[in-house]
Parts: sequence; C-alpha cells; structure tokens
Amino acid sequence: MSCGEPHETDCAEVLDHLYEFLDREMPDSDCTKFEVHFEECSPCLEKYGLEQAVKKLVKRCCGQDDVPADLRSKVMGRIDLIRSGQAVPEHDVSTAGADLPGVAKE
Repeated sequence: MSCGEPHETDCAEVLDHLYEFLDREMPDSDCTKFEVHFEECSPCLEKYGLEQAVKKLVKRCCGQDDVPADLRSKVMGRIDLIRSGQAVPEHDVSTAGADLPGVAKE
C-alpha cells in the first residue's frame, strides 16, 4: 500500500508498526514520524483510520483491547465489501459488528 510518492518513513514500516502507534507503545519521535507520514499518505491514513475504528469498536463491544481474530476478520470483510460496492452499509462505525455473533446491540 502506497500513494506512489516518496516518504521519509516508508509505508511498509508504518503499516508494520501501526498497532504500536495506535497503542502509543513507541517513542514520541517515532510517533511524530508516523503522524507526518499520515499527513502525506492518504492510503496509510485510511488504513490507520480503519484499524482505529475496529479497535474502538472491539473495546466498546467486548471490553478488551485485543481484537478477536474472527471479529476483526468479519468487520474488515464487511468493510471491503462496502468499499467494492458489493454491499450497502447497514450501520455507522459506532454500531458496526452489532449483527455479529457475540456482539451486543446497544
């Protein structure tokens, strides 16, 4: 994933360490590099936004920080279908996953 433009911090590095950034488990200097990268690279910014939304959804619905693999897979699969135009969004991000088994509706 890349916008095709050169960046000081490579897209692969950003994506490989995305959860460390989300969880603030990296030095401030690295966080700053990632923030600059997101300002320059819309594909990485979009991936960051999706991962951040999934993390918030799981925390709200499951009360845990770690995303269960099956839930993450289902949510990301649904997002991919919506993006490709094969499915229509049924819920906003705050209710996404509410129709998945084990996820309570509000």
